[in-house]
Amino acid sequence: MPDWGIITNMNAVEVLKAILDVLLVWFVVYKLITIIKGTKAVQLLKGIFVILIVRILTELLGLDTLKWMVEQVLTFGFLAVIIIFQPELRRALEQLGRGRLFARTQMQEEEERDRLISAFTKSVSYMAKRRIGALITVEKETGLSEYIETGIAMNSDISSELLINIFIPNTPLHDGAVIVQKNKIAAAACYLPLSESPFISKELGTRHRAALGISEVTDAFTIIVSEETGAVSVTIDGDINRNVTMEEFEQIVRLAWFGDTAAVSAVNSIWKWGKRKNG
Repeated sequence: MPDWGIITNMNAVEVLKAILDVLLVWFVVYKLITIIKGTKAVQLLKGIFVILIVRILTELLGLDTLKWMVEQVLTFGFLAVIIIFQPELRRALEQLGRGRLFARTQMQEEEERDRLISAFTKSVSYMAKRRIGALITVEKETGLSEYIETGIAMNSDISSELLINIFIPNTPLHDGAVIVQKNKIAAAACYLPLSESPFISKELGTRHRAALGISEVTDAFTIIVSEETGAVSVTIDGDINRNVTMEEFEQIVRLAWFGDTAAVSAVNSIWKWGKRKNG
């Protein structure tokens, strides 16, 4: 008579093994996708997917000649992939040898964050020294699509050179706000709502009122460079911090944009001091 307890335990173990196997496969596939995301290998995967669909259709429709051609492509395609993507494969194997293959996603995110902060700091510093007026709004949770539609669509990668070029006086895009959405420059020359608060200092111009206005109706934060004085200001949640230094500016951007907890205490003191300075 069979021992049903042992059989049940074996089935349970095998089920757990099968679940673990599937989870590991999905994890590896996910990591590989994140590694090749944004590279030319993505286009290769799309091409392979199309070929597989064509292969299935030729089987269903009985298209023997086309089926033979597709099979030849698949047969020799593997060798072609190795030759074409030899640099990428070598780099992936090097990462695996260093034990950094699966840590690469987090590393890439940190590198991208540092690159964006550096681009903002470099461009704002350049414009402040030369008194080039600028207005840059960064979207967070609240969508800014209705304001993006008022400007000129760009959908461009963020770089200090591009930000500086947009705000050079007497150029087509310099008058208005740049809106950043999902780490891209979504649009330039955008119109923002002006704050109607009676408590705003009379010395603040249209750029500052627009920055305060958008911060009152959304959770976005906005960077202002004064054309008259070159002073840098930041608005968040209806508050404005004026005359921030570049060191303070970088800390504020780290916290406001990326939620960098290491910058919390520094930003709190900066913000309180900024309010005292501004009366």
